[in-house]
Amino acid sequence: MAAKSNLTNMALVLTAVCLVCAAILGVIYVVTAEPIAAAAAAEAQASIAKVLPEGGEISEELSSDAEGVDGYFVQTDGEGAVTAYAVKSTTGGFGGPVTLMVGVLPDGTVYNTSVLSHSETPGLGAKCTEENSHFREQWKGFAGKLAVTKDGGDIDAITASTITSRAYTKAVAQAVALVKTLEE
Repeated sequence: MAAKSNLTNMALVLTAVCLVCAAILGVIYVVTAEPIAAAAAAEAQASIAKVLPEGGEISEELSSDAEGVDGYFVQTDGEGAVTAYAVKSTTGGFGGPVTLMVGVLPDGTVYNTSVLSHSETPGLGAKCTEENSHFREQWKGFAGKLAVTKDGGDIDAITASTITSRAYTKAVAQAVALVKTLEE
């Protein structure tokens, strides 16, 4: 004999299904949390290595309350003198947040940049991730005015992606501003 369908039976079945699904998701989270954290740490270390000069010791991540700065790392030489900073900086782009790792020397010169994440339009704003593009190459050793040429600065924007170029430039400017306050 089939169970009679009523509100109580439906609520019990729905509750049981939700509990089973929640248990499965909980187990998956526990199993994958450590590998995901390890992958994120490896990605952060790789991006730090891209944006800083070779050699030296790198500190643990330090926090900052500066606008748009998610944290930073300090590179020192063997004697403890600061040689560079790696700053994780986020700002709003055309499609959403653009997060960069920016290597900055103590004098405020941009050593290099690396894109950690973005939501920019494929084929347009996403060109900011192309390693050997003119846009990315101009950041290596950059010490000019941090604004796109359209705004009176020294940065050549990505064609048809002025908003992304401005966001990228703002993220770099936030990193340089942090380093200048740390060096005061």
